[in-house]
Amino acid sequence: MADSNVKEGINRVITELMDRVMDRVLNRDPFIKENHHSQKPLYAALVPDEIFKGSHFERRFVTPFGGVWERLAEVVAVEHHGRCETGTHVIGEIGAERLRRIQQVLNRLEHKGKDRSLPNWKGELQYILEGGGKLMPTSVVCDVLIKSTKTYRTYAFEVKAPLPNSDQTKVSKEKIFKLLAMQPPKVDFAFFALPYNPYGKKADYNWAFPKRWFDMNNDESVLIGEEFWDLIGGEGTYELFIDEINSLGKNYKERIYREFLGIEPPGNYKEDILH
Repeated sequence: MADSNVKEGINRVITELMDRVMDRVLNRDPFIKENHHSQKPLYAALVPDEIFKGSHFERRFVTPFGGVWERLAEVVAVEHHGRCETGTHVIGEIGAERLRRIQQVLNRLEHKGKDRSLPNWKGELQYILEGGGKLMPTSVVCDVLIKSTKTYRTYAFEVKAPLPNSDQTKVSKEKIFKLLAMQPPKVDFAFFALPYNPYGKKADYNWAFPKRWFDMNNDESVLIGEEFWDLIGGEGTYELFIDEINSLGKNYKERIYREFLGIEPPGNYKEDILH
């Protein structure tokens, strides 16, 4: 029953978003060739309409999918852990010296040149937690917060797309430090999570920007792909997630080829992309 509920939840989130996108590009805001020709005649003279038609779709696809990972995590985590919230304010207090040390650690990681520090999660966190000082009110907006009725632990996640930029990662690390520095503790665990790994294994992850802030291949605070999904949904959740997304993709890709692009799908359009 649990697997079927998770599968149904993933299906519901993706279907709602994709149906909204399809309705927009097919009905409410279609690509009109004549308008494109009149607005950008030089482009139209040099480049096939199909290229700009694809761009038209992409722009209307990306925005509604901005929070999809958090929504997917929520439907999975509620089934396994019982309670999950997204975009939640975690409010607590942090010692002034701990706050100073958080900024010091981040500054050293950001520093350019030979004096720049390399990520060292355990050492950084230990150094921060050794600080004290006057308690200062602090609020952190948490992407995903699980208050488990199964383990009776609280898990916080900064969930980012698989290839985050440097600024996003820096902000996430600062938030994770603050969550773990609160006195008394408000969470038991806090993680920087990527929903899948375009490089395959965690040991092979090699996107440069987040590696300035985390040891992406070894830090226990970093979860990529299977580690993330199986923690929030139980063993086997990642495979369930991958299978469901690939299955939905076959249907929507066929519709996009036929209904939006107006062409027959190529022979390989049913190949699985996520692994």
